[in-house]
Amino acid sequence: MNGSVSRIKSSIHRRWLQGQNNRRMARLAAEVELHSPAAGDPRPVAFFNASSRLAWLSQNAAFTLLASWGLRLAGVPVVHFVCQAGMTRCQLGTQKDDHNAPPPCEVCVAQSRQIYPKAQVRWFEYQPDPQIELALGGLNLNALKSFVWQTLPLGQLVLPSLRWSLRRHHLEDDEGTGFLMRQFILSAWRVAGEFSRFVDETNPRGVIVFNGISFPEAVARFLAQQRGLWVVTHEVGLQPLSGFFTRGQATAYPIDIPKDYRLAPAQDEMLNAYLEKRLQGKFSMAGIEFWPEMRGLDADFLERASRYRQIVPIFTNVIFDTSQSHANVVFEDMFAWLDSLLEIIWTHPQTLFIIRAHPDEDRPGKESRESVAAWVKQRGVDRLENVEFVPPKVNISSYDLIRHAKFIMIYNSTIGLEAAMMGAAVLCAGKARFTQLPTVFMPPTPADFRLMADEFLLADSIQVPHEFCHNGRTFMYFQLFRTSLPFEQFLETDLTPGFVRLRRGLSWKNFQVEHSVTMKAIVDGVVGGGDFLLPEEPQQPAGMSASHSR
Repeated sequence: MNGSVSRIKSSIHRRWLQGQNNRRMARLAAEVELHSPAAGDPRPVAFFNASSRLAWLSQNAAFTLLASWGLRLAGVPVVHFVCQAGMTRCQLGTQKDDHNAPPPCEVCVAQSRQIYPKAQVRWFEYQPDPQIELALGGLNLNALKSFVWQTLPLGQLVLPSLRWSLRRHHLEDDEGTGFLMRQFILSAWRVAGEFSRFVDETNPRGVIVFNGISFPEAVARFLAQQRGLWVVTHEVGLQPLSGFFTRGQATAYPIDIPKDYRLAPAQDEMLNAYLEKRLQGKFSMAGIEFWPEMRGLDADFLERASRYRQIVPIFTNVIFDTSQSHANVVFEDMFAWLDSLLEIIWTHPQTLFIIRAHPDEDRPGKESRESVAAWVKQRGVDRLENVEFVPPKVNISSYDLIRHAKFIMIYNSTIGLEAAMMGAAVLCAGKARFTQLPTVFMPPTPADFRLMADEFLLADSIQVPHEFCHNGRTFMYFQLFRTSLPFEQFLETDLTPGFVRLRRGLSWKNFQVEHSVTMKAIVDGVVGGGDFLLPEEPQQPAGMSASHSR
């Protein structure tokens, strides 16, 4: 009974907070409308974000809204392309246990109306197309993956979203998966037709979309680029309540860092202060605190490790993460890499291999259906004498593992960047954000990876180029203090991790470029073709954050 009362009170409190937030949005939207200057160039900037929330206000939904306000107050007209039950299924609205359940369009549309009051909005609804429905009928999963309709590669455009929704990379060719794949393709085709008409009607100078990987936005990005329009994508940044904007692919995190760039003493000090806290496990990502308590290696582990010649940690990633679409340049996927490691493990019995699962594999509501933990059981890896498996919820210190390791192996996890900054040798199997600079050892083929792994395991020592550590520190500094645009001036965290509310006391002036380095970076990036970076002057970090590394 007490639990029920508590849940009711919590729900009432949450709704009260949402109502308060909606009133703030309405007031600020009216102020922005009133004080936006006349546009010099009548062509608008188009915004599209259908995949970062359903109800409530997520960080990326807030980034979309606030960036549009900053542009309007800088004299740039804005138009929003907004879903009004325009898809039969969508990425967030899919129920992985019930493929027949429709998405919660009513609450989503209601929230969209709260987010975009006083804005120029072009709504789109779903309409069936019998021709494409007929073409999709009877196709198996492989045919659906490669499905192209009127030159638009719909199968490939929706595939990352389906993997994300079903929490698995290798999709099962069953009735439910095939049904969802068809619905995603039908929905993507509807988005394509409506977005094309939207562009014809509004003649935008460019388009800003959420991440560009989720299928509605991926379709819009594809079509806009076909028309020669610039496209900006955005995602969460590395700092708390921060966003990353780029004219590239946000999930790949492209950063243009000068080759001769060197950190100044003050910048080194800022980075060291961040890393000191991070090494203690004090960080979060998009409102999620991964390691509220991090423990070191215990005596039993150290005693076991002492019986081996060396230890080699293997850090895995979350297979459904959309970053995997960029990662698979050496191996077909992460599990193909893990399978290749089995022979290495078998042929080096004097090495203790520590396989560490990513904590997101078990995050409530986002549990992986194709997990490293399951792979370990299926392959009998947990029965091998020279393997220690660390499950997702075990909060053992990755940094202690690195300190005791001869070298580490990763797929594309950011722990590889941190290890490089610690001076460790890192053998990398997938493209990562930080591999755009020489930071780790990354052989070009699976055979080369095997050769290098054997070489490292047999060597007395491994020589790590000094530039790996230097480049790692430079890349981490840029991620933290140059590319992570702070929105904490405008936002505060909500009761549910990952969601936010507008701060009280804001006025339209807060979103002007002269009052916000974030809005200046966005406006300069959009209007002047800038790089969406914060100024070179050191910015004091507001808090700690995390990558997708552990």
